[in-house]
Amino acid sequence: MAGIEEVAKLAGVSTATVSRALSGRGHVSPASKAKVLEAAARLGYVVSSNASSLASGRTRNIGVVIPFLNRWFFSSVLEGAQQALLRSGYDLTLYNLSGDGQERSSVFEHFLLRQRVDAVIAVSLELTEPEVARLHDLGKPLVGVGGPIPGVRTLTIDDVAVARLATEHLIGLGHTRIAHIGGDLEFDVDFHLPTHRRIGYEGALRDAGLEVDQRLFAPADFTIAGGYHATKQLLGAPHNRPTAIFAASDEMAFGSILAARDLGLVVPRDVSVIGIDDHDLADFFGLSTVAQFPRVQGEQAVEILMEQLEPDADAPAPAATPLPYELRVRSSTARPAP
Repeated sequence: MAGIEEVAKLAGVSTATVSRALSGRGHVSPASKAKVLEAAARLGYVVSSNASSLASGRTRNIGVVIPFLNRWFFSSVLEGAQQALLRSGYDLTLYNLSGDGQERSSVFEHFLLRQRVDAVIAVSLELTEPEVARLHDLGKPLVGVGGPIPGVRTLTIDDVAVARLATEHLIGLGHTRIAHIGGDLEFDVDFHLPTHRRIGYEGALRDAGLEVDQRLFAPADFTIAGGYHATKQLLGAPHNRPTAIFAASDEMAFGSILAARDLGLVVPRDVSVIGIDDHDLADFFGLSTVAQFPRVQGEQAVEILMEQLEPDADAPAPAATPLPYELRVRSSTARPAP
């Protein structure tokens, strides 16, 4: 098998340049990198992960910890992170905490503390001080996605503002009886996303001089089925039926559209529906929504990690970085029928 010296000779560069080009660490001009990659491919040279780890003290592996894998948002954040890590020459180890709660303890007390990962991305997990301290004590950089964590670089979405924007869209169309499908107690844990989105919804109503009617709130589990059953209850009421529904996720909003159809109602003529996420199927359903770009969140988390793994004197101090969001108006919302 060819060695690094042969690759350097064929590419016409130094062995140090070959090492930087193939490891992704350090600056290499695009032209030199292209020569190195071409030479390595021609010679069949593959970097030894063991040798690289011994030389650098790193595994070139990033741990990603998420609370659920079977939700579109989390899988999209994961996809964005994985693509960015591949571009940087890193592997990914996934830790899914969707079991009985014991997994979190095992992951943070054992798995992540072993020398298996160089850094950690925690998605929608409000890490405790001991969890953060354990990782920092071992020198493992940490980035959070979803909410502020003291002493940690985090990417945060303003869930109150996002929900307010969705509700204000319905109010602006002339709706006054607006229902809300939010998360149930199971989901009101780390960063309290359901509570914050409900606060944004109720705040928009109050600012518009509208009554906050508790009968127009229905809890669900952020799934299509959950949104379907919650909407059946809201729209099945014989009196004062809502003319619009704000669902705390697109998947629950899809359930709302399907439930309205099964009740013989037409969206948006009889009821308008808006969600949050901009799910891949949102355009197919014609769903108005507030996009929060989860794949970009995953990519940005990796960019911050790379800054910490390759720090410079101008690296920012730990802080919360606000994430963008954007209203996407489609055919599921309209003015209420006269």
